[in-house]
Amino acid sequence: MAHAPEVRQAVRAAYVRDRRSIEAAADTGQVPVSTAQRWRAADKDTEHDWDRARAVSRLTGSSQELLVQALLEDYVRLHQATQSALAGEVDKDPMGAAESLSRLADAFTKVMSAVAKASPQLSRLALVAEIIAELTRYVGAHRPEIAGALADVLPAFGREMGRKYG
Repeated sequence: MAHAPEVRQAVRAAYVRDRRSIEAAADTGQVPVSTAQRWRAADKDTEHDWDRARAVSRLTGSSQELLVQALLEDYVRLHQATQSALAGEVDKDPMGAAESLSRLADAFTKVMSAVAKASPQLSRLALVAEIIAELTRYVGAHRPEIAGALADVLPAFGREMGRKYG
C-alpha cells in the first residue's frame, strides 16, 4: 500500500527530530515498522539519511548541557562495550588487557575532564569517573591479575555512581 509523502515525512520527523524509536515513529504515521525501516534504509547514504539527520538534530537542537550529556552518554556506552570486550581477553593476555584497561582509563579521564569544563553540573560525576580511572590504572600497573575482575565490576559500579552523583 502506497503512503502519502506527508506520512513518510511525519515518520521521519518523529524519528529524527523527536528522537523516537523506529517503532514509535512508525506508530506516529500508523504504518508498519517494516515500512518505516524500509524508508530509513532507502534514504541511507543519501542527503536524506535518517540517522545522520538524527545525529545532527541532536547536536544542534540541544543546549550546551544537553549536548555535553549526550556526548558523554555516547562515550560511556562505547567505554562499557570496550570494557566488556576486554574482560573476555584477560585469560588470553592478562598484561595486554591490563595495558588496554590503563589506556581506556586515560581516555576516560580526558573525556571526563572535558565534560567537567563544559558542564559544571557534571563535574561531580567527573570526579567520580577520575577516581574510577585512577583505580583502573593502579590495578593495571600493580595488580594485573585482578584486571579481569575489575573489568567485570566496573560497568555496573559506574552506572551506580552515575545514579548517585550524575
